[in-house]
Amino acid sequence: MHDTVIRGGTIVDGSGGAPYMGDIAIDAGRISAAGGKAGPGRREIDADGLLVAPGWVDVHTHYDGQATWDPILAPSSWHGVTTAMFGNCGVGFAPVRKQDHRELIDLMEAIEEIPGTALAEGVRYDWESFPEYLDALERQPRAIDVAAQLAHQPLRVYVMGERAIRREPATAEDIAAMRELTRQAMAAGAFGFTTSRTNSHKTLTGEFVPCRYSEAEELVGIGSCLADFGYGAFGMNSDFDDEEAELAWVTELAMQTGRPVWFLLTHSARDPERWRRLLAGIHAARAEGASVTAQVACRPVGVLLGVGATLTPFSAREAYQEIRALSNEERLARLRDPAVRQRILASPVSSAAMNRLSPSRVRAITRWDRMYLFGPQPDYEPGEDKCIEVIAARSNRTPEEIAYDYLIEGLDRFLYCPVSNYVDGDLATTREMLLDPATLSGLSDGGAHVGSVVDASMPTYLLTHWARDRARGPRLPLEMVVKAQTAETADFFGLTDRGRLAPGLRADVNVIDYAGLRLHAPRLVHDLPAGGQRLVQGVDGYVATLVAGETVFENGEHTGALPGRLVRAGRL
Repeated sequence: MHDTVIRGGTIVDGSGGAPYMGDIAIDAGRISAAGGKAGPGRREIDADGLLVAPGWVDVHTHYDGQATWDPILAPSSWHGVTTAMFGNCGVGFAPVRKQDHRELIDLMEAIEEIPGTALAEGVRYDWESFPEYLDALERQPRAIDVAAQLAHQPLRVYVMGERAIRREPATAEDIAAMRELTRQAMAAGAFGFTTSRTNSHKTLTGEFVPCRYSEAEELVGIGSCLADFGYGAFGMNSDFDDEEAELAWVTELAMQTGRPVWFLLTHSARDPERWRRLLAGIHAARAEGASVTAQVACRPVGVLLGVGATLTPFSAREAYQEIRALSNEERLARLRDPAVRQRILASPVSSAAMNRLSPSRVRAITRWDRMYLFGPQPDYEPGEDKCIEVIAARSNRTPEEIAYDYLIEGLDRFLYCPVSNYVDGDLATTREMLLDPATLSGLSDGGAHVGSVVDASMPTYLLTHWARDRARGPRLPLEMVVKAQTAETADFFGLTDRGRLAPGLRADVNVIDYAGLRLHAPRLVHDLPAGGQRLVQGVDGYVATLVAGETVFENGEHTGALPGRLVRAGRL
């Protein structure tokens, strides 16, 4: 008699092999049989006509704060994620001294767009060191598993104080101190170290973040401690100011430590061929024996503009600044006033407001040719018929008028602005990146950019768009997209006890109505601490999600079960 049997489903087991019919038997939180006919179970889930797959392992989220107060970690958990990794892009909350609590909150708000008021109320800061932060995560009951990486921003501030905030070069003593703290974090169970070297990351005052210009000596010096462990990876978000030099030290670090090094890769309109050059550099590094990988997104990296969202196309205009602080409902009412409409459409741009935005956000609110209507059925590969500039050209109205009048229809109206991965107006290049053997699927940013992005739904999008629905180009095999967010992500970070439906592995399982799997339109909610607002995106089709053999979600509803835990690297 098994604890649980998932009976008669179509199994896509995460290995990349073809789907097959059969049962999944679960005992003591682990898979005891996969395929064939299992004996009876104390509990049985009828999976006839359903897809059975491993739980998704999402390795690029930003739940660093939310994970300390929220046991559910929605919306990622709604979308079949059973393991969420954070500490990405060099931002996090440990190590930290008491006097720097607010500094780290401000950095997280500025870089990852999580309301500072929510973080100030929700993050209790009952830790100083990174090992103590992991202990705090371990004490929190939770529905799904979490894993953490050590982030460079808090580490640099902890060691260097104001000198880090002023972006001064690290001394040899600073580097040695950061290396030792990284070693301690790794020994406590961190899955690696991450940093940020991009102009897209600014502080609330518009300054670059503490580690923006950290030199290669600092990064290699810190990352070199990974050689002391049989686990852990070095991750980076970089503008690659000097591609040759940066690829050289990345390759050196991977060779020196024997550990994986990864960086984010997107297709940018500013340099449309950069992604090919960087991928070629990765393949050259791999030919030398270095484990270097590009982490890529499965859809455009973009933002949603709306009256209730963080930005609209008019947010930087002087007249809009007068109503920016109003509630969503009050702002919408004012925008519907014809006199206000006329003033805003005629208003000049405020240079101060524009300077506070990252370059990507500036492009998002100014490029009418890359701005699309985003209706109740989300379309992340929109055609020209939804483009604001094209719609305006076919009418007697300006793009500004088209956008303005669409957005004031309601708080559920958004414009979609693909900032990268949409240079050619489709996802053909994204498909190439997903197919490249030197890439890893990620960049969902779950928990981040909550006022303008809700890409935590990317795991569902991989299945629906790429394996089932894509109409504007070739699709991808179902078994490939399942493997991309299970075995591949788990194996990369050494999560060897999950990612496949195989005997002996952790029973993290999704039972899916594949034909009925459907993304909802994004919506605004006020469920963060202090009434903080965020965008969420629901989904239909997840019949059951199991973590360690316990059903945590059933038809989209949390069952109350909290079998999740902190996963520590090297202690699986």
